Amino acid sequence: MPQHIQVLYTKMGKKGLSAKTIQNVHGLLHNALDNALRWNMVSRNVTSVVKPPRIRKKEKQAVNLEQARALMLAARGDRLEMFIALALTTGMRRGELLALRWSDVDLDKRVLHVRRTVDFLAHYGYVENEPKTERSRRDILLPKFVITMLKAHQVSQQEQRQKVGSKWVDLNLVICGLEGNYLNPRYLQKMFVKLLQSTGLPHMRIHDLRHSVLSLLVGMQIDPLSVQELAGHEDITTTLGVYGHVNYSMLQLIADKFNEIFKQNP
Repeated sequence: MPQHIQVLYTKMGKKGLSAKTIQNVHGLLHNALDNALRWNMVSRNVTSVVKPPRIRKKEKQAVNLEQARALMLAARGDRLEMFIALALTTGMRRGELLALRWSDVDLDKRVLHVRRTVDFLAHYGYVENEPKTERSRRDILLPKFVITMLKAHQVSQQEQRQKVGSKWVDLNLVICGLEGNYLNPRYLQKMFVKLLQSTGLPHMRIHDLRHSVLSLLVGMQIDPLSVQELAGHEDITTTLGVYGHVNYSMLQLIADKFNEIFKQNP
């Protein structure tokens, strides 16, 4: 019954679970019941008529080019060094980075394959899923310096693996905990905030790094289709609507172009 599902979501909300967590559970239930419907195990998918709570949009922060450079510099030698480098050069989502495996990275061809995402659900644990949309399954060309960092990170990770011995959880993750397991998103955010404070940068969420990268690319006049491909957006209107905001430098460029075209000789 749809009412039972709605009651479940209400109870989850009263227990303090976020709207995003409830939406993740809704997605899992919807997919499971879709499969059951195809296999004639149920007569309909009741989650189709149940509405999970809406996620309130938080104001997005973005770092400028100088702040991005400062953050990259501050991350050197930090546990988040590889995460920050990948986040600032790929624009990948947090879940995509935390689910990235070494088998997804071709160091010789400098290509990274985005094939999955992971999230932590309270009382459920870590859940791996397909990327957010079909276009989110994408290949990203990595800068040469990131390849150098990945090779060094691989060596460092092997040393850590030998150090912990049999406690190591062999998930083959590029970004992982001290024992090879998934890196908890909340702990990741805590370390990130600490790094921001040491750099003197404003408070932001991990996802704001993605927003920053895509905004910087649009500001550098990278064509929207290429930004869409990097971001894995299903629709170009998402790229233009969220990141194609007008800034003063772009307005100045337009004014200068018109000045060149229409200027009158004295």
